[in-house]
Amino acid sequence: MCRSIKTLRPPMTPEVHDEDIRAAALQYVRKISGFRAPAAHNREAFDAAVDAVAAATAALLADLTVRGTPAAH
Repeated sequence: MCRSIKTLRPPMTPEVHDEDIRAAALQYVRKISGFRAPAAHNREAFDAAVDAVAAATAALLADLTVRGTPAAH
C-alpha cells in the first residue's frame, strides 16, 4: 500500500521539508479514500484528513530516535 510514499526519516532522507510531509499525507489520504481529488461536498473532510495525517507524521518524525544518527532535538 502507498508504494509512492517515500521514507522520510534519517538516514533515508537527510532533510525533510513540510512539502515532503504534506505530499506523503496527501498520497496516504488519496489511497485510503479512493479519491485522487474529492468532490466539492467531500473537500473539507479530505483536507482535514490530510492536515491531520501531516501533523501526525511531523510529530512522529520529531519524536523518533534513530540509532547512529545525531538527535534532532
